[in-house]
Amino acid sequence: MLLAVDIGNTTISLGVFHGQRIIKRMSVSTDAHKSAGFYASFLKTKCKNIDKVIICSVVPKMTEIFARAGKKAFALKPYIIGKDIIVPIKNLYRNPKQVGQDRLVNAYAGFKLYGAPLIIVDFGTAITFDTVSQKGEYLGGIIAAGLNTSLKALSEHTALLPKIKLDKPKELIGRDTRESMLSGVVYGSSCLADDLILRLKVKLGKSARAIATGGDSALIKPYCCRIDIWDKDLTLRGISLLNP
Repeated sequence: MLLAVDIGNTTISLGVFHGQRIIKRMSVSTDAHKSAGFYASFLKTKCKNIDKVIICSVVPKMTEIFARAGKKAFALKPYIIGKDIIVPIKNLYRNPKQVGQDRLVNAYAGFKLYGAPLIIVDFGTAITFDTVSQKGEYLGGIIAAGLNTSLKALSEHTALLPKIKLDKPKELIGRDTRESMLSGVVYGSSCLADDLILRLKVKLGKSARAIATGGDSALIKPYCCRIDIWDKDLTLRGISLLNP
């Protein structure tokens, strides 16, 4: 039994795998102020009979905390992607070390599961667009503000806009401040995704397919027109494919 751990800036997503089949999904907030003991208790409560833990993280402090938590919970040393496991994809970034391990995992998983050329759109704290060539090379991508990040920026950097929770807008034209903000963020992000996918397909070729994943992918799905495949578990599935 493999526990795949995807540590993002806002949420930690976890999946328990039996072979390549995901049999359980969980999530917990990313909070570097909480101890390894807290996360170890969470893991003991939620997971049983774990033989291996693999961690993919974009939050260095949380990598250390969760590695200790995995050791406490299961008496084994977790594998860290980027340290103990190198994602086997040719990275053509100008400075390869600048690419987050989650983006490489997504690119690798997308290529292995769906072929190439590919555009992977991850709707999380940021909206990332990652491209994979016909040869399976990681070419680079685009980073934009995520839905919740955009909402937070609106409330924090204006005098009158309130702090609101992300939700589906009732209609395109908002009739109050909350609905106007939701419309701007959700429709705006979907238009951003659709247009960038169109532009990236011009670069990669018409045969390129777009895959969407990430925590906010389910919410924005009804508003996007140019996504070919929806796979919310893409990162977790990629981690499982890297099982040594």
